[in-house]
Amino acid sequence: MEIQYWFELFGTAFFAISGALSATEKSGTDWFGASFTGFITAIGGGSLRDVLLGSYPIVWIRDVNFVYAIFAGILVAKLFYGVLIRLRKTFFLFDTLGIALFTVVGTAKAVSLGVGNINGAIMGMFTAVLGGVIRDTLTNEIPVIFRREIYATACFAGALLYLLLDHLDVDFGWNLAVSGGLIVALRVLAVSYNWNLPQFKKR
Repeated sequence: MEIQYWFELFGTAFFAISGALSATEKSGTDWFGASFTGFITAIGGGSLRDVLLGSYPIVWIRDVNFVYAIFAGILVAKLFYGVLIRLRKTFFLFDTLGIALFTVVGTAKAVSLGVGNINGAIMGMFTAVLGGVIRDTLTNEIPVIFRREIYATACFAGALLYLLLDHLDVDFGWNLAVSGGLIVALRVLAVSYNWNLPQFKKR
């Protein structure tokens, strides 16, 4: 699908921006460090998805446009760093857009390769959250999925909604808008109102 392809490119760029900004703010790294973090953040989830699904070559190796999207994201982070860093919610914005796009695209690709619906939703969630886990680990932060935030859960809910709408033959573009919108809405509401899941073990 042409629209799916473009949304995956945009998601890749959003994660590259998120990674480059995070590395620069947390450690004041140089061009290479920021670029490396942005690159790994952008390819992490998609690479894991393709490896687990046996889809080779991995997407960014097969299609150089994904590498260009990463470089474009890093360049945007560099050129507009001063403006973006003053907007303290910038990381949240780009990360949220990235996970919304990657969840839906990852789920769609997994299902197209013949996995079941539940496994497809899990793969969509993995596609979305792994890049953020790598970014947080590289910048010496506790990965967001280990904090008391609704993050991976929002992705899984969005993936399940995508599968339901796909079963109802909803157009992919509309499906992505609605399913991705659910993920964005859940993240915004969770952060705004401090929603979180119960602790696994109460202290």
